[in-house]
Amino acid sequence: MYIPAHFEQPSIEAMDELIRTRPLATLVTLSSNGINANHIPLHFLEAPLPFGTLRGHVARSNPMWRDLEPDVEALAIFHGPDAYISPSWYATKQETGKVVPTWNYTVVHAYGFLRIIDDAAWIRSQLEALTDHNEAILPEPWAVSDAPEDFTDKLIEAIVGIEMVITRLSGKWKVSQNQPSQNQASVIHGLNNSEQKDALAMAALVTAGGKN
Repeated sequence: MYIPAHFEQPSIEAMDELIRTRPLATLVTLSSNGINANHIPLHFLEAPLPFGTLRGHVARSNPMWRDLEPDVEALAIFHGPDAYISPSWYATKQETGKVVPTWNYTVVHAYGFLRIIDDAAWIRSQLEALTDHNEAILPEPWAVSDAPEDFTDKLIEAIVGIEMVITRLSGKWKVSQNQPSQNQASVIHGLNNSEQKDALAMAALVTAGGKN
């Protein structure tokens, strides 16, 4: 990933937080037919240091787990808030007219070697951890144990576990750091009045200067 110095995210804690809050990853692997990409929610664990571990599962019918180059790093891509930035928002538009559209975004790339785990007890534990994490914000969280055990047993037979100890992380926070202060202020105003899904979250990131 190309990361100009002013867009680089040096904070492991900030990257970990993005992974926790936006767990749906694009998992890129190498198969016998070339590059393969699957979209999988991954549960983040802090150990081992310094980068932690990602765990998830795929359908047993998914050929990815059988057709995998084990000696080649996999890549999990996590997308944070993103937003279109209109050139009409820039304060300098009125001064020079030398402005163009762009897109602000945050993203984390996590690398590691993928391990396949075909073990029912491990998979159940992973499902419980992933479910508990995502249900925690709800007033009445659902748990795996709420479903009949024979029902979940059959579902577990249909999936395979995956685990990746993260060997390296890179983060890119492209949040208007390359703009003068007056443009940053006007971008924040534009985002706060925008109906884009992530507009308010992006406004907060621009306000913080990419430091969160």
